[in-house]
Amino acid sequence: MIPQSFIQELLNRVDIVDVVERYVPLKKAGANYQACCPFHSEKTPSFTVSPAKQFYHCFGCGAHGSAIGFLMEYSGLSYPDAIEELARNAGMTVPREDFTPEMAQKRKQAASLTELMARAAQFYKQQLKKNPRAIDYLKGRGLTGEIAARFGIGYAPGDWQSLRDAFDDYDAPALAECGLVIDAEASEGQTKGRRYDRFRDRIMFPILDGRNNVIGFGGRVLDRGEPKYLNSPETPLFSKGRELYGLSQARTSIRDDGFVLVVEGYMDVVALAQFGVGSAVATLGTATTPDHIHKLFRQTDRIVFCFDGDRAGRKAAWRGLESALPELGDGRAVSFLFLPPEHDPDSFVREQGAERFRQLALSAQPLSEYLLHELQTRCDTRSAEGRAQFVSEARPLVTQVPAGALRTQLLHLLAPAVGLSAEEFAEACGLRLPRRNSRFGHKAPPPAAPRVPPTTPARKLLCMLMQRPSLGGKIGHLENIEHDPWLQAVQAVADCIEHGDADSEHPAALVEYFRDSPHGAAIENALAAAIDDPVDEGALPHMFDDTLQHLRKTEISRAINHLTALSRQAPLSAEQQAELGRLLREKARN
Repeated sequence: MIPQSFIQELLNRVDIVDVVERYVPLKKAGANYQACCPFHSEKTPSFTVSPAKQFYHCFGCGAHGSAIGFLMEYSGLSYPDAIEELARNAGMTVPREDFTPEMAQKRKQAASLTELMARAAQFYKQQLKKNPRAIDYLKGRGLTGEIAARFGIGYAPGDWQSLRDAFDDYDAPALAECGLVIDAEASEGQTKGRRYDRFRDRIMFPILDGRNNVIGFGGRVLDRGEPKYLNSPETPLFSKGRELYGLSQARTSIRDDGFVLVVEGYMDVVALAQFGVGSAVATLGTATTPDHIHKLFRQTDRIVFCFDGDRAGRKAAWRGLESALPELGDGRAVSFLFLPPEHDPDSFVREQGAERFRQLALSAQPLSEYLLHELQTRCDTRSAEGRAQFVSEARPLVTQVPAGALRTQLLHLLAPAVGLSAEEFAEACGLRLPRRNSRFGHKAPPPAAPRVPPTTPARKLLCMLMQRPSLGGKIGHLENIEHDPWLQAVQAVADCIEHGDADSEHPAALVEYFRDSPHGAAIENALAAAIDDPVDEGALPHMFDDTLQHLRKTEISRAINHLTALSRQAPLSAEQQAELGRLLREKARN
């Protein structure tokens, strides 16, 4: 666990403008900086970075957060990894609470292995420059030196122990731990087997994590040979079920295009990027996993699977569908693009061009249609038995989709295929359709709460407090706030400032302090509102005092009315009478 004190110190040390500007070009706009939002497509800048608040906010899509939050969203990093990245750039070392010796050793090992992988990647890049055969192969695939450099492509020589030239100690155990070498079993009479390079005579594709560290490799044969692709094994750094090739390079294009394209091989990713389709990623010799889907939906709301139309491609698509179902929701979309038999993504984009490929991706078959087609292909719905099989196969799939409009639409789409109404099909799947509003007396569901609540004095007070947290010293103790989340957040921020738990000069520090707390979302939204529609700085203290006074008067009147109502039903206790007297005197003073 990372100490809160360190997070506060880190946020004091870094400037969000510098952090964001590493990824997004910013322009000065008054007291703030602006850019086109990196999280959605737009032509007019609506993305604002406030150096005073150390917070970013997009007026278009609503994205907002601190420097830590920006790295999490932009680079897809976890919370601890984002802190690590910020700290590394600031020259700070992240301390850990409850850090056992075993955990410390594991972290040290990971850092050591990362250094070895980086050195190996550099060695493979140098070897590519020296090997005309490997260069000719890449040129023959239409790749330029620029695209090879962008993806860090290299070449592993055919020698059994070429990595001896890259490492002083070729026998170091760490080389085997990170998957660069293989230790053969010892022959009879030997104490240990011969060590040799895992990757030999292959084009090398480095696999990067969210911080652009090399964590693994994929190697492709130049000529005929098996396996065609060879991946790093599972290591402390690399798990193929969680990682995606090309994601680091594709992030900007994914946001520009509005979708991510999932293909089968490294060469497809690189070739598509070469010809102008930069939003492609590839799984690493494994079927698409739920972890892959979760990671991709952090980048975009639309995933397009692109596979060959053969049996293997259809099987891979079905696995992708199964993994995607639990992550689906209203506003998210998954679709499937099957290329003609004579093409793979590489050959298609060469022949048809990037724009045609992009058009096909945007018009790919939606998951709902693909699911219906596959179920109809597997089940003969002309018979009662086939229709029962259809329902049996659909049930575990449909029930994985989170409740909402998409699941309802799926039920309505699939039901006619087996001659059932949507209600009957839902019941057969163990689900219930939401009831519709109609003139026959069915009650409509209550309206959904607005994403941004209407302005109330309590919310207004929190927004002003986040605009100038030092005003928290005026709050004191608020009474009877159990049913008002905005006032609960105000009290929590005021207490935090009073106890010195977070820096009152930096609103973003408060956001991070309350991250994952019950007040976190309200505090983030209030700071975003303070950037979106700030109160005039000169009038702010007066407006804050007025709003706080109004809330106190409202609470006093409410308490007086409550006690007065009780007195009509029965005599008040001595304690209640004293409280009523105190409230009446306080009301008279105000």
